[in-house]
Amino acid sequence: MSNPAAANLMRAGSYTPLETIELVSRAGAKKGHTRPDKVFFSAVSGGCLSSFAAGASLIVTTAPWFQENAPGLIRMVGALIFPLGLVMIILTGAELYNGTCMYTTVAAFHKRLSVPRMLLHWFICFWGNLAGSLFVTICIIGYGGVFDDSPYRDQAIDYVTQKQITPTFLQIFLRGIGANWLVCLACYLGMQGKDLNSKIVGMWWPIFAFVVLGLDHVVANMMFVPLGLWLHVPGLTIEMYIWKGIIPAGLGNMIGGAVFCGAFYYWMLIFQAPQMAVDGIYNESQIADNIKLFGHRDSTDVEHGADMGKGLNTSRESSVMKPE
Repeated sequence: MSNPAAANLMRAGSYTPLETIELVSRAGAKKGHTRPDKVFFSAVSGGCLSSFAAGASLIVTTAPWFQENAPGLIRMVGALIFPLGLVMIILTGAELYNGTCMYTTVAAFHKRLSVPRMLLHWFICFWGNLAGSLFVTICIIGYGGVFDDSPYRDQAIDYVTQKQITPTFLQIFLRGIGANWLVCLACYLGMQGKDLNSKIVGMWWPIFAFVVLGLDHVVANMMFVPLGLWLHVPGLTIEMYIWKGIIPAGLGNMIGGAVFCGAFYYWMLIFQAPQMAVDGIYNESQIADNIKLFGHRDSTDVEHGADMGKGLNTSRESSVMKPE
């Protein structure tokens, strides 16, 4: 028989799947209603942090003997390092195109965000991520000479060749679906944990899986492929990167995040579900409905977070997103 006390103890360290998708919806609404200039510069920060992680992952896989004799093992080492990018992005509140495909989709399904605002948020995040990635790749890694010497230069050239030149458009598109399916799952699991350690562990392993599988993450590729252009990888051009890199990976990531994570978990967990509180806090729109029902919103209740009819919490914290 299960132990109720143990079950309650486990639940105390994390949110339920239903509570988590509710928090994802609230986060998506908050993101989608943020001022565009703040979204852009937050996305620039996200691109920078992702590029630092991508560069570090590429450095640790520079091991010629392992590349020849144990390629899976050395890829695993790189996969253990790469998740630090998402961890830094989520814990600092930076924006990532890949993650917002899930967050804002759930908020749009939940009628907390309009579709035009959702698409605008995707657009701004994408270009902000690109700007940040190019800044780190060119100004810090490129001019900094991080990959100027062998064997690091050789490893970067080989990696970009395998990532961008060798695969077909369709292969990159399908890999993009899988990549953002796992990235958004990492965001979901990171939000499910209540403490810092739980969040980090939840985010780490889905990212580890997508890197080990060699899937395509459009923002990570914003560091890898421009680095290849910087190093003059044979056959690589800007036109190829746009047509056979950004477009298939970006579209695949969009589907993986918006459909396989956002739409799926919304439909499975919260579609037609009753209004709910998380940690006793309701969404602001629910409080507005409650005010219409009871005809007032007492300032004392707001200040002290007292309940107002049917146990609804009227604290102003109701509109505050839980930390990711």
